[in-house]
Amino acid sequence: MKSSPFALLLLLFLTLHALPADQEKFATPPEAIRDATIPQGKLIRGSYNRSTIFPGTKREYAVYVPAQYEASRSDQALMVFQDGTAFCNDGWGCRAHIVFDHLIHLGEMPVTVGLFIEHGFIPAPNDQAEARYNRSYEYDVMGDAYSRFLIEEFIPFIEKTHALTITKDPNLRGLCGASSGAIAAFTAAWERPDSFRRVYSMIGTYVGLRGGDDYPELIRRTAPKPLRVFLQDGENDLNIYAGDWWMANQAMARALDWSGYEVNHTWGKGGHNHEHGAAIFPEVMRWLWQTKVVTTHLESCKSNASQYLVRDHEWEVVSTGHQGAEGLALSADGSLFFTDATAGKLYKVSPDGTQSLIDGDTGHAVGLALGPDGKIYGAAPGASEIRMWDAITSARQTIATGVKSADIVVHHQGHVYFTDPMGGKIWHLAPSTHQKKVADEFVNPQGIALSADQSLLYVSDFSGRFIYSYQIAEDGSLKYKQPFFYAQLPVNGPTGSLAGMASTTTGELLVASESGIQVCDQPGRVQLVIPRPFPADARPSKVTFGGPGRQTLYLATQGTIYKRQVQLQGAHPLVPNKPPKPSL
Repeated sequence: MKSSPFALLLLLFLTLHALPADQEKFATPPEAIRDATIPQGKLIRGSYNRSTIFPGTKREYAVYVPAQYEASRSDQALMVFQDGTAFCNDGWGCRAHIVFDHLIHLGEMPVTVGLFIEHGFIPAPNDQAEARYNRSYEYDVMGDAYSRFLIEEFIPFIEKTHALTITKDPNLRGLCGASSGAIAAFTAAWERPDSFRRVYSMIGTYVGLRGGDDYPELIRRTAPKPLRVFLQDGENDLNIYAGDWWMANQAMARALDWSGYEVNHTWGKGGHNHEHGAAIFPEVMRWLWQTKVVTTHLESCKSNASQYLVRDHEWEVVSTGHQGAEGLALSADGSLFFTDATAGKLYKVSPDGTQSLIDGDTGHAVGLALGPDGKIYGAAPGASEIRMWDAITSARQTIATGVKSADIVVHHQGHVYFTDPMGGKIWHLAPSTHQKKVADEFVNPQGIALSADQSLLYVSDFSGRFIYSYQIAEDGSLKYKQPFFYAQLPVNGPTGSLAGMASTTTGELLVASESGIQVCDQPGRVQLVIPRPFPADARPSKVTFGGPGRQTLYLATQGTIYKRQVQLQGAHPLVPNKPPKPSL
């Protein structure tokens, strides 16, 4: 039977629409086509093999220098592309260098240097061996290794080798990548928003290859960072053993939106390729560079960050240049006492900001606490002592000997508790007599704090993820021990590094950790992680509250003491108060 023209047209229509969705085709945007009337930038190619963060690796790269670039200017932008050479081909893909020529000429994005960098590989030692390819290790892994590689090694190398001036303004620095390159771009900005604030993520690998599936939860739980992110994916993206790319990208978008980020997205029907992402590349660049300053938006954040933090108040330096800043305590007149444990010094910062040295031989005191007698108590492991300083006269005395210690707290009734990580003990000193006895034992106890009503003692496990809770008996002994608080582990390790702690009047517990300052509710759940200052010189070690209404949060790191204003109110160290019943 001869088919009618209508039947043939219908068959053609059904055939075309039956094509797999990942074969959808996109026209090359006009901005990605060469135009002889538009100034053309230079594309310089090279290789890099000097990394100590990824030792032994070699990688290819290209540098795009726009025609409008001026070495004397510091307001020119930077965009770093992972799997970079796929983004600067003349004949396919994003053709980012050509798009940059157009958009810079039109004034629709700033004058921007492009770094197109490949992942590293370790060349094979001989022709009978295979190279080691670092792509997944560098790109899919969580943590700050790749951001450090860019900031500390590769960008300085590019500046020196090619005589370029690259801005250090994070508002002028962005990243782009596809698949594993996309999560690498996001991770670099997430870890270092002080260096990168704009991200274009194409078909991002936010799945369980090396922990990337944790990002949606991590974004919701962490106080928002100043990032502007565009996500692209298609419903026929990969769906394999590690996860579902399509669903993971939507979860990322929802988490970023819920947390108040500057976020945008485009979804399609495509698969795991560059076609859709390349087709929208010019429009994404316009959106990505639309704003001059990228900031946080607590007013649109649905997490507890909007309740705990204060808008436009970030970390401020109180004192810096120390070898090992540790203990923190506030006296009754608002003076801040802190130790440089490595140097063995005790400092005082008066309410007017004046800093003075109180004691130059503290026995390497690490933990400090205010007692009901107005004295500053200190854990001094270098001298195997517990010491006490008069907050007014600075006179020092020893109240216990023959003990190692890391952190200390004083109950309003005079009970003194301190941790001994090396011995695996929690010690108790009786009021007045300071008679010592072991209150409990477990491996690596570190930080120690009291609940707001001082009926509970909290002790952090430095090597794990739990903070133990004890009820304090009438005689000061401890009972009903439980690994109560379930802290967040850092993204790149099994050790929480849970250290100093502080309680609030409403029952929250703050703990300094490798992940930042974790804020736990009374039932033991992490509600928010306040990121450490950027760039951080070391992990946070101690936290305490002070200032007007005890709404200034103080933080000790290895070299610096910081503070920031918060909406949380620190519990009074000398006056117990009953917090409200929590939501269970």
